Amino acid sequence: MSRERQIDAPRAPGSPGGWDARSQELLTDAALVREPAAWRGAASGAGAGAAPARRGGADPVKALMHRHRELCERAVDPLEIAAGLEAHGVTDRTAARFRHRDVFALAEEMYARVPRDEEERAVPVAHPSPSAPEVPAAWALIALLPGAVCGLAVTGLELSEGRARLAVGIGGALAVAVALMVALRHGPLRSAHQAPLTTRAWACLLVAYALFGDGLLRAAVPAGPDGLPAPSTAAALGLALAVAPAAWCARLFAVRARARLSLSRGLTEFTASVRPLLLGVIALYLCALAALLAGAAALSGTPAGAGAGALGALLLLSRLLRTYGFTRAPALMLGAAGAVEAGSLACGFAGRLPGCAWLAAPVEGAVRAWGPGVVPLVACGAAAGVLLLHSLRVLSRASAHAGGAS
Repeated sequence: MSRERQIDAPRAPGSPGGWDARSQELLTDAALVREPAAWRGAASGAGAGAAPARRGGADPVKALMHRHRELCERAVDPLEIAAGLEAHGVTDRTAARFRHRDVFALAEEMYARVPRDEEERAVPVAHPSPSAPEVPAAWALIALLPGAVCGLAVTGLELSEGRARLAVGIGGALAVAVALMVALRHGPLRSAHQAPLTTRAWACLLVAYALFGDGLLRAAVPAGPDGLPAPSTAAALGLALAVAPAAWCARLFAVRARARLSLSRGLTEFTASVRPLLLGVIALYLCALAALLAGAAALSGTPAGAGAGALGALLLLSRLLRTYGFTRAPALMLGAAGAVEAGSLACGFAGRLPGCAWLAAPVEGAVRAWGPGVVPLVACGAAAGVLLLHSLRVLSRASAHAGGAS
């Protein structure tokens, strides 16, 4: 809890909520919150010159309640207060300064001491949370749109030739982009935080590399073929079809996490139950993604590549974090993965210049040893691993599901 945080002024006597004016005296005494020795009373063995204790008895919990007055008044259970305190940086060590064993015990006292009407206590009103947004009833069908549109586009590419094939490819790409925007805005993966233009650009670059990257990397090395490569229709179809299981897994995680939030009796218990849930949801999605990529490769007759699977995991984790309000880490990891892929292509093409073959030596060696798919696999796989560790830390907080992430 930041010490510089301004304390809300207490309500006047008789105002709604029952906050008394005497707490103003408590709020002005910063030692009540900052130094526990100030409210412990006379310390045992204190010297004769010690200052006398305040008369009337100091109440540090009431001062903390004034700091978080709005949170306490709108909370429907103690765990919601505990989640809010956790979001503001209050830890179990901080709760010990208020003579409580952990944050949840402190929240239980705060919830019990908040003045409420009896009718309000009997019928609590649930407040909407941005971490569990309401979605349309047809969200499960809307999530199928990108895969269906991409399937039609791939079929059109197979049946067309020449300029018609180019027109079908461009039109199909635009149609898939529109379907993807609709699915993301009207489903469990929608986010109240709009991604900046740079983040969108990196995401588009990663998807484009999944379609053309392997062929471009073969052409980039000095001994590679010339000419533009054909797009990987298997990767495009597999990733488009994977939007549906991604939305379903995100919804499953949100519903189960909210259910465990209402059943948990402490923050530690909630964290211990949500982390396996998140790992299970990610594993379920990866299995579905692998099956879809394998099926798309069998239908198109071209391999999808392991890099497409790593990209799918990276996109899901970044979108899931953004849904809960954590935007910085996804932007950094998408940019890092895109920079690695773009740098690999740049080094490969730079090796064709006279006297610059050494720039392409590492990329050429990796391509010859493990194939062109090693670049997206390493770049997207490492970024996805970092986001997974970050997700296990931030999405296991009660504050991410009770009051929205900050």
